[in-house]
Amino acid sequence: MSAASLSDLHAFACVARLRSFRRAAAELEVSPSALSHALRNLETRLGVRLLNRTTRSVAPTEAGERLLARLSPALRDIQGALDEVNAFRDSPLGSLRLNAPRPACEQVLAPLVAAFLARHPGMQVELVADDALVDIVAAGFDAGVRFGERLQQDMVAIPIGPPQRFIVVGSPDYLARHGVPRTPRELTAHRCIRIRFPGGALYRWEFSRAGESLDIEVNGALTVGEMPLMIHAAERGLGLAYVYASYAADALAAGRLVSVLDDWRAMDERFYLYYPSRRLLPAGLRAFVEMVREQGHM
Repeated sequence: MSAASLSDLHAFACVARLRSFRRAAAELEVSPSALSHALRNLETRLGVRLLNRTTRSVAPTEAGERLLARLSPALRDIQGALDEVNAFRDSPLGSLRLNAPRPACEQVLAPLVAAFLARHPGMQVELVADDALVDIVAAGFDAGVRFGERLQQDMVAIPIGPPQRFIVVGSPDYLARHGVPRTPRELTAHRCIRIRFPGGALYRWEFSRAGESLDIEVNGALTVGEMPLMIHAAERGLGLAYVYASYAADALAAGRLVSVLDDWRAMDERFYLYYPSRRLLPAGLRAFVEMVREQGHM
């Protein structure tokens, strides 16, 4: 059934219910003549008279009464369905699926999602920690979080959370046995704990100072897949680790780890929330994006 014929059926139901072209036209916000024309076209297409008209009144025929009896509940169902769709548009309801690497989940998304659910109790959030690069559209996610340089070109991206500062740490025992590196270049002579991305690449250690940038490919006997494992290995004296400062904060405060190369600035990485470029966002995702933008201006 076309949208035009559905509109005509709605117009018929309104006239039959109100028994007046004038009142029905006012409710539908059309002119009485346009409404009358639409109803005559409907009767012509159906080949059945639906309304008896006089100069003073209008009433459904027997066929019109039967059609109205079947049509009214169907139109109410359609209106109810449209109201539900409008609720999704106007207020966040339903589910929001997010994909992000574990550090982003722990450092950025966990507190943000808690605040989002408190603000929008009608929402449900599924947060999947996954360090692999995922096609969020094919996997059924509404949005993802990744580092800026790894985003697809057809995605909208906005920064989320503060920059994550990297530092180099080692245990006091390791530094006593192997010495303290004074420059990033000296790291090549040290045992370093490396991390490998799910795609297979090893993470290179990046530094800058006074306009000089260095990209160091370190060596070491241990390679892990997650940053918390680097912290644990460094605490046990297995080598130096290049980690988020926030991950190492407790170990540094307790004296289990010591930071080195503090006069060199390790790279700061920024997480980005990204989602498909589209004109109409689901209400839940739109509300989450708005909260992320708010956090960015606080």
